[in-house]
Amino acid sequence: MQNHISPASLENAIALRKYGVGQPVRRKEDDTLVRGKGKYTDDFSLPGQAHCWMVRSSHAHGVIRRIDTAAAKAMPGVLGVWTGADLAAGNYNPFTCGLPLKNRDGSPLLQTNRHALPTDKVRFVGDPIAFVVAETAAQARDAAEAVEADIEPLPAVTDAAEAAKPGAPQLYDHIPLNVALDYHYGDTDKINAAFAAAAHVTKLDIVNTRVAVVSMEPRVALASYDKKTERYTLQVPTQGVSGNKAILARILNVPPEKVRILTANVGGSFGMKNLNYPEYTCIAHAAKALGRPVKWLDERSTSFLSDSHGRAQLIHAELALDADGKFLAVRLSGHGNLGAYITGVAPGPLSLNTGKNLASVYRTPLLGVDIKTVLTNTTLMGAYRGAGRPEANYYMERLIDAAADEMGISRLTLRKRNFIKPSQLPFPAASGVTYDSGDFAGVFQKALEVSDYENFAKRKKASRKNGKLRGIAVGSYLEVTAPPSGELGKITFEPDGSVKLTTGTLDYGQGHATPFAQVLSDQLGVPFDKITLEQGDSDLVRFGNGTGGSRSITATGQAIVEASALVVEKGKKAAAHVLEASADDIEFGDGRFTIAGTDRSIGIMELAERMREGGMPEGTPETLDVDHATKETVSTFPNGCHVAEVEIDPETGVTQIMRYAAVNDFGIVVNPMIVAGQLHGGVAQGIGQALMEQVSYDDSGQPITGSFMDYALPRAGDVPAMQVGDHPSPAKSNPLGTKGCGEAGCAGSLVCIVNAVVDALSEYGIKHINMPLTPERVWRAIQNAKAKAA
Repeated sequence: MQNHISPASLENAIALRKYGVGQPVRRKEDDTLVRGKGKYTDDFSLPGQAHCWMVRSSHAHGVIRRIDTAAAKAMPGVLGVWTGADLAAGNYNPFTCGLPLKNRDGSPLLQTNRHALPTDKVRFVGDPIAFVVAETAAQARDAAEAVEADIEPLPAVTDAAEAAKPGAPQLYDHIPLNVALDYHYGDTDKINAAFAAAAHVTKLDIVNTRVAVVSMEPRVALASYDKKTERYTLQVPTQGVSGNKAILARILNVPPEKVRILTANVGGSFGMKNLNYPEYTCIAHAAKALGRPVKWLDERSTSFLSDSHGRAQLIHAELALDADGKFLAVRLSGHGNLGAYITGVAPGPLSLNTGKNLASVYRTPLLGVDIKTVLTNTTLMGAYRGAGRPEANYYMERLIDAAADEMGISRLTLRKRNFIKPSQLPFPAASGVTYDSGDFAGVFQKALEVSDYENFAKRKKASRKNGKLRGIAVGSYLEVTAPPSGELGKITFEPDGSVKLTTGTLDYGQGHATPFAQVLSDQLGVPFDKITLEQGDSDLVRFGNGTGGSRSITATGQAIVEASALVVEKGKKAAAHVLEASADDIEFGDGRFTIAGTDRSIGIMELAERMREGGMPEGTPETLDVDHATKETVSTFPNGCHVAEVEIDPETGVTQIMRYAAVNDFGIVVNPMIVAGQLHGGVAQGIGQALMEQVSYDDSGQPITGSFMDYALPRAGDVPAMQVGDHPSPAKSNPLGTKGCGEAGCAGSLVCIVNAVVDALSEYGIKHINMPLTPERVWRAIQNAKAKAA
């Protein structure tokens, strides 16, 4: 019997192929954003709003003796000036770190319990000590300059290793040697035994530089307070409204229902905007005190001081190998720089995440991590794209290249000998996680092919004729994405014929609306252009863990799949009534409910409309709407191999990336175009850190990279065209088979760029050089090598 396909079913099936999973569908929001029609937080204003300006410490460390606000209060337009003493009366809670991290002795990490404004000491340049609210921003700024602060300077320390030494300036009386967390992972006795028995041990001292986030949109917030309902509303760029609502409610010391968070378009974050900052408490306090909305907008000069920074580790790395180059153990020891306060997830990237990602794609049986996370008189630390993942992969790959050179083994061969084999999956890594999928050697081989690695010698010869040095390097990586967490997948069939998806992740540049719509369209046959996305209102997003750790497509994707199944279950019952059949005889596919073995069917959108009209019998669902949250989504393991080729002018030290290739395993790719964009962005940030970015302080704790005159970012000319390939192994841990992709570009690029530069400089006998590989640093390395050889 030949199946009959109705015209409606055929049309819907064609549409699904065009907009379904795996198709490079253009982003829904591009037309809005490219034309400048997006709405960011600073685009919002409320009637009667006032403006806030923060007063910040010019000292890196000091005792607050007196803050005189009298002159500021008398200035034109000023509505109020508040200090830490004023906010103390508000009975607010301090900022804390919620990670359950423990010291090597089992005790919990030591909290700094930061308040929005300090009353005792300042601990970094930029530490807010007061704030002014006035009718205009200019008036608030002028009055802020009139606030007189009597601060008795104290010695400052900015280097984490120095801060942990006896006699160093102490930031907190209750945190000896400034060590907030003495993190340990691994079986020390077994690791020591492996190193003792090793045929070869490679050791490197590696600096992972402190970087500033410098997102395109600075931080900004608009607070209001409803006296009747005793409710705060904060319009602010975030990475997830639900989690930030809970945090702000705890800090303001009110029930969660008394706080609403609104987030519109967000101009980048990379982890930085997922913290709850002092400015938000300040303007919420002022909005309640004044009975009118209050807006605060940062400037680039102060964002360099007040936004959280990333990376900042000083690491001694060691790799133990047998005589054949098989890895026996790897270990890290050193220090991570927390800055002056612990908030958000800061200690995690510096310790736990570094350890979880260090094993990478290799059969390394033993792994040890001993990192002290240390408080210093610098800007606070936070998550930055990758948050420990790029760092760990960087250490491992630098060790492998150094070991290959020391043992006289090809860098490619050494990696091949140690890759985890597909037959060994699922593989229990020494990091404590189990990899469920991957073809690491296959990814590696394809990267060599895509990069034309075999013809590098010809290109090197051509560079030499032009007086240039040329180097090439591979960099394999594997990331352990965000830890297990739940996520919201609410589906609502609206009266206007659209379908709204509500979820707790949040788009701050990733392009969620398109791939989420592709998944929903694929699952339910809902027309792609009828799907809308709601992420930015905590009143509507009842639950969610936000965007971070490359979790969005996996977490929300799983929520969509599970919610869609519930929609279909409800739809079969309703369709049975409409089609006058038994629910057991109803089948669903390509967006239509059909009586099995017949051509009688009804589309899901038509069914939703019929249900809205009412008249359904008792026991039949009244709508197709589903409000569902996954209980738990698990980590995935995106991986890949990047290949960088650089050219160096030995006369100037200028490094140029000539070729760049990347082959990745992101599992099932929902939208190849968006994935490529995410990859390109991550690589660009890796290029920035590898070649030019570094936050620096002088001996007194004064920042000396406070503007784009001092802090370099990659420009278009610094980022090469990229050859991108895919070698997917679908994840087995989620129904879509997806793996995260948002942070992978950083994880792959740091490694291969630095290794390629070292390869080029090896002609001078240079074995290692730390980031950033600025022209001056490269030039000096060459000059020093020449002097030693003379």
